Amino acid sequence: MKILFLHPNMPGQYKHLAHAYGASGEHEVIFITKHRTAEIPGVKRITYGLQRGVTPKIHRYIARTEMAILQGQQVWRICKQLRDQGFIPDIVIAHPGWGDALFIKEIYPESPLLSFFEFYYRAHGADVGFDPQYPVSDDDLARIRMKNITNQVSLEISDWGVCPTQWQMSLHPDVYKPKITVLHDGIDTDVCVPNPSAVFRTPEGKEFRRGDEVITYIARNFEPYRGFPTFMQAAEILLRERPNLHIIAIGADSVSYGQKAPEGTTYRQLWMDKVKLDSARIHWCGTVPYDQLMAAFNVTAAHIYLTYPFVLSWSMMEAMACGVPLVASDTTPVHELVQHEQNGVLVDFFSAEQVAKACMRLLDDKAYAETLRRKARETIVQNYALKDLLPKHMALVDRVSKQRPIVL
Repeated sequence: MKILFLHPNMPGQYKHLAHAYGASGEHEVIFITKHRTAEIPGVKRITYGLQRGVTPKIHRYIARTEMAILQGQQVWRICKQLRDQGFIPDIVIAHPGWGDALFIKEIYPESPLLSFFEFYYRAHGADVGFDPQYPVSDDDLARIRMKNITNQVSLEISDWGVCPTQWQMSLHPDVYKPKITVLHDGIDTDVCVPNPSAVFRTPEGKEFRRGDEVITYIARNFEPYRGFPTFMQAAEILLRERPNLHIIAIGADSVSYGQKAPEGTTYRQLWMDKVKLDSARIHWCGTVPYDQLMAAFNVTAAHIYLTYPFVLSWSMMEAMACGVPLVASDTTPVHELVQHEQNGVLVDFFSAEQVAKACMRLLDDKAYAETLRRKARETIVQNYALKDLLPKHMALVDRVSKQRPIVL
């Protein structure tokens, strides 16, 4: 089979799927991306860049759409060359959120398109308006409506879609839901495993092991969408109340989602000025290699995961697979996986006191924590294990490529 992947940040959600097809040696696999260093054995990477940026002073409602069009054009140009060379994919597998697949049907009308539908923006009932610190204006309502332009086109042109969770699926317009399968990318439960002998080393060289009084907080970026303000206030309480406690914070100081911090500062800098933390006992580790992420999960006594009603993080599920006692926000994306005091503890997203209290209980009640560890891993192994979900993904790809009816 000839397979074409489209994702500007290779491999994105296709890490396991692209590896599986590349490793088989039975398929011709091409991956078009903006990423210039990613490599997958058996997969040919073609990298594109943009010839220009967004038009200066364009209406801000459609700046994102113009960027999507620019990316879609670049992918179209590459695909035109591929078609001229005789490459016609049996299936195109794309994350359309950045516009890469906008014009794929213009160059490959005969190739089925399987799209990854991650999130459909809504002015009500999801992330927007959730945080009272960021009230919604009439201008915001109009802007959010326009953010779905690329999503709308992609939903219309796709032959089939995949969405990772039921809640994320629920945000999409009803008219398109019949052609979307809810199927998570999968968590590698042979890599994300409990490891009592793990050691985590901080940048300054301090080592932590299972049994140490350690709490973790992990986010791609330290930002409000992932509850960073609540975490910082909880950290102040925890470090004050627990003189032997250390906190490991993994992530970067940029912003992935939502409003940026004021010019010239970061959310971490802002909150460091608002709370009092023992700098010797909170360890800012930046981004870390994957093996060290696994080590962090395996030494922690409790892991804090907070999120707006938004895309669920891989890190929460990887932590659960490692058997981590979870303190998570009582928000809709989390409800799909976590049941309060069954396989984790749910807390008010905005309550630093609840977060700190839940963490301290896990530190003090080892039997309770052990039960949550076991149940957390069971949840992932039974419902989200890569070994079970990858074959389902590949079966779906096969059916879409052959344009057969999809069995849900």
